[in-house]
Amino acid sequence: MPRFMVERTFPDGLHIPSNTAGAQACLTVVDKNAGNGVTWVHSYVSADKTKTFCIYDGPNEAAIRASAQATGLPVDSITPVTVLDPYFYHED
Repeated sequence: MPRFMVERTFPDGLHIPSNTAGAQACLTVVDKNAGNGVTWVHSYVSADKTKTFCIYDGPNEAAIRASAQATGLPVDSITPVTVLDPYFYHED
């Protein structure tokens, strides 16, 4: 499954409460994404909470955009990505 990084801007900051309402808001995103074959893997949030960098798996960029539209989340950019970590390289 292709992986994408979605960059978003929240001018007033992203504020998800750490309670049942916040959990439900996240689950709503997960449920709406599933309708497009999209999985939210995880997100990074800037210290001021105005930017997020979200990792998604999905069939294509159009499905990622459709999920964002369904959830009402902004999209600044969508970039196809692959994983690179320092443990990938090793000597034989």
